[in-house]
Amino acid sequence: MTDRKAEANRLIAYHSEISKPMTMERTSLESKLIPVSAYIVVSAAEAWYRWPDLCTAIDAAMPAEQIGAAGRRPGSRVNAVHLWSAANIYLTGRKFLTMFQLAEDEPTRTWQVLDFWERAALAYRGDGTRQAWDAGFVLQPYDKDVIDTLLDGVKPVDDADERVAIGRFNATVMAYLFLLYFDTRVGTGDSGPYELPDGKTLLVRDFYQMGPSDFWWADVAKDVPYQNLTAALVLDGVKLKVNDWGTSITDPESFMEHLVGYALFTTDTPDGSLQQVSVSELPDIVAAVRKAQAQHYRNVAAMTRDEKIKCGAYVYFSFLRPFAQVAGVADALDWEVPRDTIGPLYDMISPLEGTNAPPDDDVYYTPIP
Repeated sequence: MTDRKAEANRLIAYHSEISKPMTMERTSLESKLIPVSAYIVVSAAEAWYRWPDLCTAIDAAMPAEQIGAAGRRPGSRVNAVHLWSAANIYLTGRKFLTMFQLAEDEPTRTWQVLDFWERAALAYRGDGTRQAWDAGFVLQPYDKDVIDTLLDGVKPVDDADERVAIGRFNATVMAYLFLLYFDTRVGTGDSGPYELPDGKTLLVRDFYQMGPSDFWWADVAKDVPYQNLTAALVLDGVKLKVNDWGTSITDPESFMEHLVGYALFTTDTPDGSLQQVSVSELPDIVAAVRKAQAQHYRNVAAMTRDEKIKCGAYVYFSFLRPFAQVAGVADALDWEVPRDTIGPLYDMISPLEGTNAPPDDDVYYTPIP
């Protein structure tokens, strides 16, 4: 018990030092359409109660190290943001419940989640670091064979109209996935920078789960032609960093103006391998995505607050689902949410509204006493 408590506190301190500045930099947690703060806290409380057992079951089916290594391919949602969330959503639930003395701090259960996270994260990155934060905002999960395949498909972009069309496609799909994932950016994941021999920089952008899925509201996407897409963007004169939310930080900010090469692929293949998608398909993809997004917006607007919280909480609570899918046990586990928070706890959380105030805690995640 002492060793597990010490290990849990080591990892709590590690995440505390990183997550506080990251959280201070994020944009608003609330929208006029979706009660984001309420569903995050519901999912975090559910994670505190249930993720230790889920991590144990997933790890028993396949070790976390193997799952993390399996994420090093395009189209995999075992990625940086899901890994960040696997630790930090749980720790947010712990913080909330222990702050209000609603639960006892349990060293072993916290260790189960954070130990699973650490082993998966180390294997996913494969460079001895746990997060992009540790490596100066470098996120490079894809090996030389993947990068070579992407680059082999890249075509020069030297026409202004083509650059505009690519920019429109990128913005449309990102906005669509943001709403499909209930005002959460995890439907899009960037990696890089991959520095090229000629001085240019490759940014890889994955678009995940664009069509019908375990998101029951995603039936609006039945006509979206692809489930997963991976874009290779070759940039000239752009400094690129990628954080642990799979989000690019570029200088200059408007990097699309510096796009000199582009390719689009899908991993909707029997073996998950990359298959090139012609840029001539971009207008059709944009049209299908816009149609799905418009219907989804109407559907969300018609939902009750509790229905919106249920959907958003599912997005966050199921951040472990990709790990379970790789391990082959996703369908055997219970992803229903809310479940353990139903009752007075849910009634306390569900009215929450977010603020844009930065965290003011000296220690973002306190150690286990």
